[in-house]
Amino acid sequence: MDTATSLLNDAERLLDAAIELRQDLHAQPEIGLDLPRTQAQILAALEGLNLEVSTGSKLSSVIAVLDTHRAGPTVLLRGDMDALPLHEDTGLEFASEREGAMHACGHDAHVAMLVGAARLLAMREAELTGRVVFMFQPGEEGDHGARFMIEEGVLAVGGDVDLAFALHQSPNIPSGMIATKGGTLLASADEIFIDVMGRGGHASMPFQALDPIPIACEIVLAIQTMVTRRIDVFDPAVVTIAHVTAGTTSNVIPETAAIHGTVRALSSRTRQIVHGELERLAHGIASAHGAVADVRIVKGFPVTVNDDQAAAWVRGVASNLLGERNVIAMNTPVMGAEDFSYVLERVAGAMAFLGTCPVGSDVMTAAPNHSNRMVLDEKAMAVGIAMYASVPLARSRSEL
Repeated sequence: MDTATSLLNDAERLLDAAIELRQDLHAQPEIGLDLPRTQAQILAALEGLNLEVSTGSKLSSVIAVLDTHRAGPTVLLRGDMDALPLHEDTGLEFASEREGAMHACGHDAHVAMLVGAARLLAMREAELTGRVVFMFQPGEEGDHGARFMIEEGVLAVGGDVDLAFALHQSPNIPSGMIATKGGTLLASADEIFIDVMGRGGHASMPFQALDPIPIACEIVLAIQTMVTRRIDVFDPAVVTIAHVTAGTTSNVIPETAAIHGTVRALSSRTRQIVHGELERLAHGIASAHGAVADVRIVKGFPVTVNDDQAAAWVRGVASNLLGERNVIAMNTPVMGAEDFSYVLERVAGAMAFLGTCPVGSDVMTAAPNHSNRMVLDEKAMAVGIAMYASVPLARSRSEL
């Protein structure tokens, strides 16, 4: 039996346990950096394995190190743990029991697959050299959990990391397929807050007030024109204003209007240009009407950039495991964002997507990540377990 078939068979044998863990986490999702129940479930699932396990102090992280005590590379594998703040409408038997929280991005599956990979690699320790670091990370959904884990030493706990790898499931990729690319894979993500200050007054006499609402509307429209006219189409950005609030009733002009949105870019250069243009537009348009704008940009995750050589190598590992027809070399990045970017800023590595499109669904219309109706094909988790395990096994056998 060849190595790929053997690995996939071992992963299949671990699938039932992985599904059980995933469904347990799905029913009891936790949000943010403090995930005590999720952490406890991971610790219980890793118990009995030959791993050096530690937990975080600023967040409910888990780090497990498989040390072969033989000279070789250190490979880091990341799985994120946190859920999203939304109501679940999937109708699953194991749907969230916590109102206002849902695993709508598949982090429950990531945890279960990484636990499965730890079990698989512990069984195959004799085939490894060096160390494998399992990084179970809270706070990926905007809380910078990876940055906090780096501050607490995750990149040094097993010695200098030679290669970092992460999987992210996607219901919009055929089930069981692996997709990635070298270079920019995912966008940066920042938040924009603009407060327009005018003067309140009676709605029947706007000339006696300074209405901030049309000024805010003008700013929103100007932002869209700015993106299409000031930003290089081959180094794009997306600015979406998703939240506009003003006023209390129909006959009162409010004093302020608030604009809130997201800023995405695929390079640090474009990111910086967009930030400057947003400041210029908001201040200029408000000033032209005699109003004042306060602009606040909260920086989120940086651009996620795969190492070209590492990404090509990962595609080769996936091809050996699954066959070339089940591996996608992506042509373009995705405008979503990931805080695995903090790891890839410091360590050569790659993130890849695992297809989990549900049986009977179309990849184009399946409910995507962050949807209240997102479901995934749990059978694809066997591929994820095998893929996680394949990376350190292959790296033990060869250089990149």
